[in-house]
Amino acid sequence: MLKTNRDQLVCQSVIGEITSPLGGINPYRINPDGHSDIYPGVGGITYNVRIGDSACGLFADHVEPGVSISNFTQFQGQAGPNRALNLFSCVGNVATVVSGDAKGETGRVTGKHGGIDHVLLDFAPDVLDNLVIGDKIQIKGYGCGLSLVDFPAIRIMNLDPALLDAINPEDLGNGRIGVDVTHIVPAKIMGSGIGHSHSNSGDYDIQLFDGPTVEEYGLLNLKLGDVVAITDADATYGRIYKTGGVVIAVIVHSDCVLAGHGPGAMVAMASKEGHIVPRINSEANLKNYFTNL
Repeated sequence: MLKTNRDQLVCQSVIGEITSPLGGINPYRINPDGHSDIYPGVGGITYNVRIGDSACGLFADHVEPGVSISNFTQFQGQAGPNRALNLFSCVGNVATVVSGDAKGETGRVTGKHGGIDHVLLDFAPDVLDNLVIGDKIQIKGYGCGLSLVDFPAIRIMNLDPALLDAINPEDLGNGRIGVDVTHIVPAKIMGSGIGHSHSNSGDYDIQLFDGPTVEEYGLLNLKLGDVVAITDADATYGRIYKTGGVVIAVIVHSDCVLAGHGPGAMVAMASKEGHIVPRINSEANLKNYFTNL
């Protein structure tokens, strides 16, 4: 295991409530070809879409796997508590149900979705059946500020230290690390969410509207929870195009029909100088890593 600063990190509670799915003022969504339809989207408890499942091919738009929570309702719409939930929750953190019929059950954080500012959680199917919209779930937020001590040119974000251990990046020498990923994604097809001022919450979308690029990189095989590499990109202090840079991200929500959108990629690591070397491994998915936590 590479040396980290985990002993300096603070573990702090954050809490949210299971949200309702959103229908929107205009229920129709229009794709780039002008076709409109009504699709399931963000929020709620999604019973049949979890990490490890396909991120593509669903009759859906921005569907979030498992459970979606936020902290707007509990504090009368104040942004601060929901911002804390999104900033301090890290993928792999333990999430405990603290109200309702499933009280005491635990799951894990699987990602963060920007724009709507949801934190996403995975629970076993029998737990999902006992959850209801409005149930409160508390997270042991641990991982904010995590770093690889001997690799100052590489930034780590949104990861529980135990998950970073499970991902197990390898020291390749000369300040570089090797990281297993399921796919390489070229920065030229990154869309919604690019340019955000920081990368410690939310995600940005992989556009899948260009057939030749999708085929070349095998992107229709993307799964929720996949760890992927975005090349010629940087997200050290905001998501940008950067020749030679590499971003490691986790796929957090499904494909989309809206122009400029697609499967969501939450930033996990970034190196503007390209000190991260991605290595293809089809097993690099949260579903597999969580078995080692």
